[in-house]
Amino acid sequence: MQRLDMKQLLSQKLSPQQIQFIKLLQIPTAELEARIKEELEVNPALEEGDENTDDEVEDQERDDEADDSDDFDDPDSEFDSDDNTLDEDFDQGSEEQPEIEIPTKEDDPVDNTKDNEELDLGDYLNDDEIAGYKMQGDGPGEPEDDREMPLADTGASLTDALLDQLGFADLDEKQEAIGRQLIGSIDNDGYIRRDLSAIANDLAFSQNIEADEAEIEGVLHLIQSFDPAGIAARDLQECLLLQLERRHQDELTEHAERILSETFDEFTKKHYQRIQQKLDLEDDELKEAIALILKLNPKPGGTGPVGMGKVQYIIPDFILTNDNGVFNLTLNARNAPDLRVAPAYTEMFQTYDKAAKKDKKMKEAVTFVKQKLDSARWFIDAIKQRQQTLLKTMDSIVRYQHDFFLEGDESKLRPMILKDIATEIGMDISTVSRVANSKSVQTEFGIYPLKYFFSEGIATDSGEDASSREVKHILKEIIEGESKNRPLSDDKLEKMLNARGYNIARRTVAKYREQLNIPVARLRKEL
Repeated sequence: MQRLDMKQLLSQKLSPQQIQFIKLLQIPTAELEARIKEELEVNPALEEGDENTDDEVEDQERDDEADDSDDFDDPDSEFDSDDNTLDEDFDQGSEEQPEIEIPTKEDDPVDNTKDNEELDLGDYLNDDEIAGYKMQGDGPGEPEDDREMPLADTGASLTDALLDQLGFADLDEKQEAIGRQLIGSIDNDGYIRRDLSAIANDLAFSQNIEADEAEIEGVLHLIQSFDPAGIAARDLQECLLLQLERRHQDELTEHAERILSETFDEFTKKHYQRIQQKLDLEDDELKEAIALILKLNPKPGGTGPVGMGKVQYIIPDFILTNDNGVFNLTLNARNAPDLRVAPAYTEMFQTYDKAAKKDKKMKEAVTFVKQKLDSARWFIDAIKQRQQTLLKTMDSIVRYQHDFFLEGDESKLRPMILKDIATEIGMDISTVSRVANSKSVQTEFGIYPLKYFFSEGIATDSGEDASSREVKHILKEIIEGESKNRPLSDDKLEKMLNARGYNIARRTVAKYREQLNIPVARLRKEL
């Protein structure tokens, strides 16, 4: 049985302008440059330049035109036809630039049959019937957040370098195909972590090459002799042994190889006494062998003659300078571009608006031009709003962490969460989060991500809250000053911090130690 129900719902949706502002707010300076270039390419009504400068030029040209009109007054210069009037409007448009403004009235344009036959604006219109609604980055297609940021090419990859070395090897066609498959299986760290049986299946299914594991392992040993040393290893133990094989085979190298091949588990756990007893090594011999192993490269893929990755440079979004205790905060010059609406498109819209005759072609042209003008205006407004929000948020952070920015001392950081800044500037927490998520500031003490200044509070004996950054800084200092023969456990670190007035539990000490990438006491032990 069918039923017909009526419901009244109240929903709230973001406007296209708000969506565009949110997308622009969360991207850093490097991506903003690419985003602006992309918008300039797809929207001809948007161009680089200063609107104020353009207004001054327009005023000067109006004065010159007024002087010329006083000197020349010919009644026969009136045009009789509407076609000639429209042509004259376009001719004047090439000589003067009218004010940059978007008329609110939308009239049907002039019927110019000659121009309609020569120019078909329908080819340039998209499927959107609402003028200015769609913007670049909205609607179907690849999401902006998933788009890879373009980076400068830093040279050939490690794969290319290995393929070049493979080309110089004396191999038949089948062995060369196996070698290419193995090189393609090397990960970013320089290891082949897949089983040889899986690689044999790939060769059979993708290239129709039948090869057993013995054949593949033979080619693998050849690739392991390529540069950099230790490449194409299947685990860390094999990687380190491959590097030792290229050293001069003396007593020290022999001891290091025995440690890795016979007592690798004890070595990873730093059970040096067991190693010494099992291999019957003297204290000096063990110490020198361990020192040699620690100099080896555990990730040959990242630091070979040609790295696999690309170098990314941090571009700060803010620049903070200290002028005798007075802070000057500015946006990065790349973050504040000068954009304006193209005068030619504004003039074109005004010309269509003043025209007398109307037809379908002209109406489509007006729709197209108005759409581009609205989109350009919205984009410029979103950029300006982004700049204001960034400066407002960063200015609040500077005031909140004033003592830190004066001296650069981590112990001066105050506990600060997103809600503190959001309350002070009168914005939502999500807005502050978008600003702090991927932005950085250049100070006299280095470049810091904005997330660095946000931290939770830890209760102290004095009754005041201390920043977790401050506690981590003190914890790092204690560990750096400990005896490497007898490193401090988490329990001892907890007692030392409590003695300094920080009420902190052992599990919190372990949490902060892991966040600082500091291993447990057993793994910090040195000979």
